[in-house]
Amino acid sequence: MKAWVYGEYGGVDVLKFDENVSVPEVKEDQVLIKVVAAALNPVDAKRMQGIFKATDSPLPTVPGYDVAGVVVKVGSLVKEFKEGMKYMETLVIQLAKQVFGASKVAATSGTRNLELLKSLGADLAIDYNKENFEDLPEKFDVVYDAIGQCDKAVKVVKEGGAVVTLIGAVTPPGFIFVVTSNGAVLKKLNPYLESGKVKPVIDPKGPFPFSQVAEAFSYIETNRASGKVVIHPIP
Repeated sequence: MKAWVYGEYGGVDVLKFDENVSVPEVKEDQVLIKVVAAALNPVDAKRMQGIFKATDSPLPTVPGYDVAGVVVKVGSLVKEFKEGMKYMETLVIQLAKQVFGASKVAATSGTRNLELLKSLGADLAIDYNKENFEDLPEKFDVVYDAIGQCDKAVKVVKEGGAVVTLIGAVTPPGFIFVVTSNGAVLKKLNPYLESGKVKPVIDPKGPFPFSQVAEAFSYIETNRASGKVVIHPIP
């Protein structure tokens, strides 16, 4: 199969296009998907840079976590998916409001994305170019840190609250959250996605064609993406 891969850690220059990547063997509890579209996230660039190499899959590897496609093969123990089924995998503000019922949500971004945050349900949109969120007089029950600023995040959490961080050093009471595949959780979220209460946010610069995956990664590394950076179509 065709894929973009990297065999060493580094920047965009380590990405190589390979037309002869072996199709994965399907285990009894797995499905094989023919990818139609994919999305890149900041974590994909950090992964390629080797930030997670202690726990990451061995090199060479194919980048990316989010895909949409068609099931082409299922393992013997798989009951909920069949060949030919369409499948997608992928929103913290929306989940906090629509799923967990948060009474107030605050979020940070640059100036150009403040209105986007509000449209997604943020009650307070903070411009990090003008304000330091850690200086807010208000404290929060849960603080979600996706960029490695746990030391600042703990300053705005209530006593007994939680600081969830995805990357970087952890300052108590913060803790690292490691993403895992969980079909039961996805099933609980599906009604919110299907009803439109929770919607994916697509960056307007995309989609990037499959031939421009390197360009898409370069864009991710600017930290200016406003949502999912989509790769489509994928041959």
